[in-house]
Amino acid sequence: MLPVRLGPAGIPLSCKGRTIVEGMDDIISLGLETMEVQTVRMIAPQHFEQYWQAGVLANKTEFEMNIHGPYYSELLGDRVERGRSLTKIESTLQAAKTINARHITLHAGHYGDMGRGRAANEQLANVFAGIVDRVHEIWHDDEDIYPVFPWLKDGTPSKIGIETSGRQELWGSLEEVLEVVNHVEGTVPVLNIAHIHSRGHGSMRTSEDYGEMFDLVRETIGTKEFYCHFSGVEHRTGNAMHYTQIKKSDLNFEPLAEFIVEEGGWLDITLISDSPLLEHDAMYMLQNIEKARHKQLERKAREDRRRTLAAQTGRSAEEIKARELEIASARNKAATAEMKEKAAAEKAAEAKKTEEKSPPEEPKAEPKAKAKPAKAKKAEEKDNDDVFDFDEEDEDLF
Repeated sequence: MLPVRLGPAGIPLSCKGRTIVEGMDDIISLGLETMEVQTVRMIAPQHFEQYWQAGVLANKTEFEMNIHGPYYSELLGDRVERGRSLTKIESTLQAAKTINARHITLHAGHYGDMGRGRAANEQLANVFAGIVDRVHEIWHDDEDIYPVFPWLKDGTPSKIGIETSGRQELWGSLEEVLEVVNHVEGTVPVLNIAHIHSRGHGSMRTSEDYGEMFDLVRETIGTKEFYCHFSGVEHRTGNAMHYTQIKKSDLNFEPLAEFIVEEGGWLDITLISDSPLLEHDAMYMLQNIEKARHKQLERKAREDRRRTLAAQTGRSAEEIKARELEIASARNKAATAEMKEKAAAEKAAEAKKTEEKSPPEEPKAEPKAKAKPAKAKKAEEKDNDDVFDFDEEDEDLF
């Protein structure tokens, strides 16, 4: 079983209905295991019923629900700006309880007058510690509601996810996020790979880059659980401009798939598709992980066969591998030569066929030129003299 759960950021594009429960049904039918509900504005009271139904379904099916808070926050602003942001976040916390969310993703916002550094990190640590306390209060505020929200009794409160940002003027470099998470229990980093890639001027390119990132997180906060967002992204000068589908970006998913399969046995990852294609790119990521897994199995099978042959023949596994590569190279050269010969033969046959179909053209007699009257001939000679009447000492006209 793969150590990763995949799903879209929102209701699938292909979902005919537009409620969360209908979206969950479609996601499950696609073979995906999670979603992130987008609550970028206030939660209206009339939405409570569908949120609660989603929570009940998630609890019964062990489907992982997550939720995203308001995109625009000013947690580093003045008292009024912080209060306004926390009011929006409060509605997200209430919704998280209703849908049984495992993670609540939040943004910090602009550096503002605070700027980068220790003071900003300390203020955010205090703010997020208060949010964690509020989540625990909401989760355990009334024992009478347990029959309605059975997941509250034995479950653990939602974890507050602090998301990495993709722009230089926004708080949220990977190092800043890890600094705050390391000091606030109940918080986790939300690794938005597109943001990290953009902020690092296109830094996430190889499986080794992912290895370094996950190792940094593990060494800093000591976790094996990761909550990640992935999408294609257009970026310039260290700033994310907008999300794109994965295939139209320089941020490729294959290196991450390779890392997850080859090195990620210790990982527990939730991976959310932020792509404009939502569930389609979530499925694309799943397919890439499966391909990487099949490649790994094929490689291991070859290695096992070489070890068996080595034991039978007395040669080393390295010698057998080198011989296999020689044979494969010779086959490729022979196949290439054969294809070239075949293409040349087909081209010659086509040319011959065309030649046989086309009858030779008979030479046509050129029409005799009519003699021009002397007067017209004289006028034409005069015109020609005018057209080509260049002074030999003139320089190049162009």
